[in-house]
Amino acid sequence: MTVAETGRNHTLKVCRVEGDRVYLDAGGGEQLRLRRGNDRRTFPVGHELKVFVFIDDHNERVATTSLPRAQAGQFAWLKVVSVTSVGAFLDWGLVKDLLVPYREQQHPMEVGRSYLVHIHAAARGGRLVASSRVERFISDSPPPYEQGQPVDLLIAGPTDLGYKAIVEHTHWGLLFRNEFAEQLGSGQKLRGYIKQVRPDGKIDLSLHRPGEVPIEDIAAEVLQAMKEDDGFLPLTDKSSPAAIRDHFGVSKKVFKKALGNLYRRRLITLEQGGIRLTPEGAA
Repeated sequence: MTVAETGRNHTLKVCRVEGDRVYLDAGGGEQLRLRRGNDRRTFPVGHELKVFVFIDDHNERVATTSLPRAQAGQFAWLKVVSVTSVGAFLDWGLVKDLLVPYREQQHPMEVGRSYLVHIHAAARGGRLVASSRVERFISDSPPPYEQGQPVDLLIAGPTDLGYKAIVEHTHWGLLFRNEFAEQLGSGQKLRGYIKQVRPDGKIDLSLHRPGEVPIEDIAAEVLQAMKEDDGFLPLTDKSSPAAIRDHFGVSKKVFKKALGNLYRRRLITLEQGGIRLTPEGAA
């Protein structure tokens, strides 16, 4: 078993119980004390717990069942809850708030506002801190991604072309406005796809797998076709693939997803011989 890394979530086994004290096997012969807080459950030896490993105020490596909103090496949008003489403190889901030292603030932080930050271990002591000087933590190495590869995205904010996003907590990427219909919010986490990696290393992103027709677009096309045909379409999820492709040029699987989209929005009803617009759909 490898040693549990500080600042990360792990699933560890209970290896020792002494009264109220619970110890977890962290690997390499190390046992971590479980910080109980308000968690007074009984954990027998051998029980597995998902925990977060960190360094406490006594410089001891410990674990807690409270899991933060982000881990070491990751970016996150977090709200400032207080500002003191040492810096700003962010709410990241643990009892003890996360410090952003003044020297790590791109601009002076204000209580109540949220900021994009990077979480990492401080050079001295190894305790976790955050920095809003995020450019220092974006990789300048060649992106190791392939076209069509699914990736996790964190929306950083809008640009003139679309939205800037952090790809897999390592590289910048760009979602162009024609890639989505809905409004995106800073801090929003999405599953996206690599559209292309340009020769200069810049990454173009998509919310749809390359070559895949967006379901929202097909749903809108079906809705328009029904409006032009007195609110009824003689196609269902039981229609032949050929009939569906003749009407809309898509696969039966995509068409069924589009119908599901419209049905959940209460824009259509499903009948034996086809689909019919509801009053909401006809509006």
